[in-house]
Amino acid sequence: MTLSRRRFLTSSGAALAALGAPAVAWPSLSRRSPNEELRVAVVGLRGRGMAHVNGFLALPNVTVVALVDVDADVLAAKKAELEKRDVKVDTYADLRKALERDDIDIVSIASPNHWHALQAIWSCQAGKDVYVEKPVSHNVWEGSQLVAAARKYGRIVQTGTQCRSSSGIQEAIQWLREGNLGEIRHVRGLCYKPRKSIGKVSGPQEPPKGVDYDLWTGPAPLVPLGRKNLHYDWHWDFATGNGDLGNQGVHQMDLARWAAGHDGLPKNTLSVGGRLGYDDDGNTPNSQTIFQHFGSGPDILFEVRGLPRNKAAQTEDWGGKMDSALGVRIGVLVNCAGGHLRIPSYDSAIAYDQKVVEVKRWKGGGDHFANFIDAVRSRKTEDLNADIREGHLSSAMCHLGNLSHRAGAAANADAIRQGLMTTPLAGEANARLIAHLEANQIDLAKTPLTRGAWLEVDPTTEAIVGNEAAAALARPAYRAPFVVPEEV
Repeated sequence: MTLSRRRFLTSSGAALAALGAPAVAWPSLSRRSPNEELRVAVVGLRGRGMAHVNGFLALPNVTVVALVDVDADVLAAKKAELEKRDVKVDTYADLRKALERDDIDIVSIASPNHWHALQAIWSCQAGKDVYVEKPVSHNVWEGSQLVAAARKYGRIVQTGTQCRSSSGIQEAIQWLREGNLGEIRHVRGLCYKPRKSIGKVSGPQEPPKGVDYDLWTGPAPLVPLGRKNLHYDWHWDFATGNGDLGNQGVHQMDLARWAAGHDGLPKNTLSVGGRLGYDDDGNTPNSQTIFQHFGSGPDILFEVRGLPRNKAAQTEDWGGKMDSALGVRIGVLVNCAGGHLRIPSYDSAIAYDQKVVEVKRWKGGGDHFANFIDAVRSRKTEDLNADIREGHLSSAMCHLGNLSHRAGAAANADAIRQGLMTTPLAGEANARLIAHLEANQIDLAKTPLTRGAWLEVDPTTEAIVGNEAAAALARPAYRAPFVVPEEV
């Protein structure tokens, strides 16, 4: 895509104003040939960001030229680390400054969840291609805005759900599609991952030295830090994260939707769960069952468990004694008329017949960054293994599960059980969840489960139907100037 600066500014004035930067600071969007060296800026370096750096540096004719992070100490350390490898980079606290450069082709985003969509939209508006970590958004609406921005500006945008590039899983799902196990009845996603308490503080905490806390907060409300650790534990605060459903779970939700063959959002979503087993500064569920009905095609059931299999394991071996289903802890089970398919990892799958006799197995990985670069060079969205729309739909399914929870209310376990009697798949999963919590000696009379709202979604508009409270939660207010624009 080639745009003059004048044309870009004329067509996107409102969007540029939302960036909080003067329009005159933006460069020409003329681009070099995609076959030339591709130059990357990586955003967010404490966790996945360095995997992005190393992934791109391993590819021919691709280099990393800029690092972006709100933590000055992290920036300095990562720059020094790369210089020892003879990789010269510039550093920025604010992505908007890096976007002023016309010699950056790609922005690769590994910042906290609440920043993903806005940083990706800014990058599309500035004429960059984007690799953005999962979940691609913090809520359903901004995910749809990101898809719109990618299409409007002709950008190649890859979602960081790397299982999509696994040759083993690709082959297994194709085999499933060919009807080798018969009709798919339902799909079950699992995220049984150990999550201990993050602790409880008695008052506001000081952010780490070197961190620009205002910029770190970005679109979220600027409030005093209310937990011990700023970093990573933001996952367990709805203001900035999406719990494990939208953290680890989005990988398995994406696999579940892919296996089920759904190309849109569920018609109905229901969550049952809570943050149970400890009292800490987190507010996202650590124990949750999400039922999603599509109207046609197989339903999807998703389960999150952060507690171990029983109370004794909390002191003996929390991480080593998690529950599993058919040997799967973090993965997907596809129930079919002629057997089932297990996806127990990021690069493998096993098919079984009705007698649970193994029929076939697959194993094989893939390079998700290389797939992205190939699509950047071809300029064909269809070459992507995880186009932004795929990432949006799977992220949105996680958001709907959390939205049901947040719009729900505490309820008696027996009342929840009775309410699910007409939905056998959800009822059976709820019974297993309650048994799991009882094994952890949780008194559900004192700390009850939350029975989520029964959400209805218009799959065309992706809007919540008939629930004003949930609709209000679905689209939070943004803090200026960090506003996801109405018109991208």
